[in-house]
Amino acid sequence: MFIQEILDIVPKKRGFHLITGQVTDALHGIGTWKAGMCQVFIQHTSASLTLNENADPTVRMDFETYFNKSVPENDPDYRHDYEGADDMPAHIKSSLLGASVLIPIRNGRLALGTWQGIYLCEHRDRGGSRRVVVTAWGA
Repeated sequence: MFIQEILDIVPKKRGFHLITGQVTDALHGIGTWKAGMCQVFIQHTSASLTLNENADPTVRMDFETYFNKSVPENDPDYRHDYEGADDMPAHIKSSLLGASVLIPIRNGRLALGTWQGIYLCEHRDRGGSRRVVVTAWGA
C-alpha cells in the first residue's frame, strides 16, 4: 500500500525547524502497518531536510551557526549572486544536507529514535513557503 501527501509549509525564518509533527499527521493511514518506509522530500534547491536532536532547541541554533561559518555569504568567488547574498550559500547548504530523508515504519509509526526529529532547514532569509512530498509504503 502507498500513501502520498503534499505538505505546504508556511514560510519560516532562516534556521532549522522541526516538522516531525506535520509529517506524522500526514501519515494517518499507516496505523495498521507492521513495516514500511517513509520518504520525506523537499521540492526546493535552497532548503533541505535532515534528522537530528528534537528536544533541545540549542542544537538547531548550533546547526545554523556551523553552516553559516562553513558556507559564508558574500564570497567574492561566487558567480551565482543575482538573487542575493544568501542564495548561493543556500544552494550549497542544501546540497550538503540533501533533499530527502528515509525513515522506517514499524508497528504503525515512524521508527525514529527517542531524540530524533525531522528538520526543515531553511537556508534563505526569505525563502517563502516550502513544499514537501511525503511518500510512505508498507503493509
